[in-house]
Amino acid sequence: MELEAHYREHGLLLGGRWEAATADDGQLSINPATEERLGYMPLASQAQVTEAVDAATEASAAMRKLTPWERSALLRRAATLIRERAPQLARIVALETGKPIAQANGEAHASAESIDWFADEARRVFGMSYESRVKGGRYLVHYEPLGVVVAFTPWNFPLLLLARKMGPALAAGNAIVIRPSNEAAGATMALVRCFIDAGFPDGAVNLVIGKADTITPTIMADPRVAKISFTGSVPIGRQIVEMSAQTLKKVTMELGGHAPVIVHRDADIDAFAHLASLGKFRNAGQVCASPTRFYIHESIFDTTVKALVERSKALRVGDPLQQKTDLGPLTTSKRRDAIERLVDEAVSEGAGVLCGGRRPAQFGRGWFYEPTLVANPASHIGLMNDEPFGPVGTLTPFTTMDEVITEANRLPFALAAYVFTRSMRNTLETTERLQAGVVGVNTFVASTAETPFGGSKDSGFGREGGPNAIRDYMDTKFINLELANDDPLDATA
Repeated sequence: MELEAHYREHGLLLGGRWEAATADDGQLSINPATEERLGYMPLASQAQVTEAVDAATEASAAMRKLTPWERSALLRRAATLIRERAPQLARIVALETGKPIAQANGEAHASAESIDWFADEARRVFGMSYESRVKGGRYLVHYEPLGVVVAFTPWNFPLLLLARKMGPALAAGNAIVIRPSNEAAGATMALVRCFIDAGFPDGAVNLVIGKADTITPTIMADPRVAKISFTGSVPIGRQIVEMSAQTLKKVTMELGGHAPVIVHRDADIDAFAHLASLGKFRNAGQVCASPTRFYIHESIFDTTVKALVERSKALRVGDPLQQKTDLGPLTTSKRRDAIERLVDEAVSEGAGVLCGGRRPAQFGRGWFYEPTLVANPASHIGLMNDEPFGPVGTLTPFTTMDEVITEANRLPFALAAYVFTRSMRNTLETTERLQAGVVGVNTFVASTAETPFGGSKDSGFGREGGPNAIRDYMDTKFINLELANDDPLDATA
């Protein structure tokens, strides 16, 4: 059990105190590549969840008193520690989630970039001052921290998605309670440790792990929690929004996607095939912005499909701890079972599997599934309507711009979309007509530290990253100053 010592050393974090689990009261963590035990994680009680909110509430006063430059310095130290510990962080991510270690290492460094960005943003929260309608008066607009923020994070990017929430929350002067996915709790512990070692006040960062039916209702019912930032599935997101209404919490939702990719007739086929094979199967397709529905102009369909299939077949499925591995296992057995059902249904409805579509024969254990491409799927099947969240993409020819835009926008998701073309006219028309919060043109890079990421419709609301993200973690206060001319305290009177 490779992570047993790590889980035992850390665990829950309540007001600056770590509380670990034992085999008697913890939840077993499983390595998805080997199905072996990694160790036991603690399961927070309702009282411990409340204790975390208590600690955050008390610490929020200390965080508010820190100057922006002091908060910035703390964040910079945390980012430095993340970079120094990137190899250890990446190994934990690979063990817990099956993400190839090279990709996990990239995630660790991207997390540090995000924290660095918000370290700078902490020093750039500018208010406003302007003349009022009254002589001698002044209008002031001031931004203040909310107090207590709660972050719900998933297992597919346990470092980066948490950094996107911790960065702006702490930069703004809030305290935070983190509720990670149990599948990646150890990675979360390791990232949180970087912030503790950076010197943040006790209680500024708290961590609760456990069962959703214990943690979520307790958090959502507590009026001291001012904001929720949630990344996860659409059904759970709906529940969070409904519960947030009872205490009118501020909410940011980053939910699912089913990203369309439009490949116009003038696209660079070789460049597309190379990028698509990497983008589609990154983290075994377990990415909310993953390209999934490929719409390829009929005039280049056969040539493009052939190039993409060849690239996809060349990807290396294997041990996530090996640097050369392109695809590891899916993170959970349920995820693999869901992919198998979707592909089986597609085949039964007449689609053709051009590569993959099965478990790799060379692995007797682990939740592996080959990179899979399905051609000409019927539009009504699950694979074309439900987010697959796995290593499978669909390939469909199109004829006209109107046809492909209608199909791309047909679903209730609006997170990411992608376009491949060399034409500025195609670029402008396609990007303007696509319903998506993020559109990549000749690239599958959907987010960076300095840019906003998020969607609309069933993909959620609000944005993470970029120059406006910190404002979602602050209240706006308007101060109307009307100072009397005969003010008795005026030293010049």
